[in-house]
Amino acid sequence: MTSDRDRDDGRTQASMTRGERVRAAARTLRTPRTASWLATETDVSAKTAKKYLDQLVEDNVLRTTEQGGQTLYCVDQLMATYREVASLQRDHHREELTDSLESMRARITDWKDEYDVETPGELRASIAGLEDRAEVERRRDIAGEWEHLDDRIPVVRAALNEYEWATKRDALPA
Repeated sequence: MTSDRDRDDGRTQASMTRGERVRAAARTLRTPRTASWLATETDVSAKTAKKYLDQLVEDNVLRTTEQGGQTLYCVDQLMATYREVASLQRDHHREELTDSLESMRARITDWKDEYDVETPGELRASIAGLEDRAEVERRRDIAGEWEHLDDRIPVVRAALNEYEWATKRDALPA
């Protein structure tokens, strides 16, 4: 069954140029993939996919690795994180970032206290002894959110650590 969202995505993809389709799909590559794989996914030739993928490598959006004689492309996570830190610094005041960091840590502390666990993995393991499906789902959701926050905290911390320096560097000349 096709949802409205699927239809909207299909229309959006149909209205995109070949380059836009390749760039959009490439920015989601968390697992290294070949140009041929991405060509199939975006309905373009392998040569076209490679052309746009190589441009994204030059722009430091993607990076490549060699495996089995093939070039694989994936998102450059280091550069993506730098961009995210810069975005946080530009879009939020220092106090907002501090409040956000404090809120994330408080949520994790609350989960540790509520479930008497130290990690999301321990929370997932606690599901084994449960029969209540709603509680199982709740713990799974919380474990996923906890893992997400564990990933976000270092990014927000990095934005705060260099906030003043970045703000001075980012100021437009008068």
